[in-house]
Amino acid sequence: MRADAPPAPTRTLIAGVGNIFLGDDGFGIEAVRRLSAHPLPEHVEIVDAGIRGVHLAYRMLDGYHTVLLVDATARGGAPGTVYLLDATDPAPAAPHPAAMDAHQMTPDSVLALLDTLSAGTGSSRPQRVLVVGCEPADVEERMGLSEPVAAAVDEAVDLVLRLVGGAEPAAADPPPTSATHH
Repeated sequence: MRADAPPAPTRTLIAGVGNIFLGDDGFGIEAVRRLSAHPLPEHVEIVDAGIRGVHLAYRMLDGYHTVLLVDATARGGAPGTVYLLDATDPAPAAPHPAAMDAHQMTPDSVLALLDTLSAGTGSSRPQRVLVVGCEPADVEERMGLSEPVAAAVDEAVDLVLRLVGGAEPAAADPPPTSATHH
């Protein structure tokens, strides 16, 4: 490598989180599905983590500098509101009971688990953890996103692309199926 060569980009993981059987909780899964249609820089990986929280926590310890979690995120705003949250240094979480349900882990519990796992594996947590979230309207048992959350998926995809330096889909790609949320 030449001395004046730019440093190699650091690895980034984009993880869609959620349960497609609980309405708007499937927001993260739909967003990463649409992101997969876009060309991404070589250093960026994308994964549908679904409800596999423990697996995601271990994966986050695999040498990533930055992790972007995409998920439904209830913060009290209007349904369909897209948030960008910095979860790099989360507040200390309350201890989890020993019989943790790996299929019901939220991003908060995944982040809390990172410290325990990193101590046990000798790995370090990502230097930067961001959450691209969307205010859900309905997380009852059903398939499909509500109208305001479905409309917000394109906004979240655009935000993630700006964060990682991704590109727009090629002109031959079909247009997205829902309108952009304002």
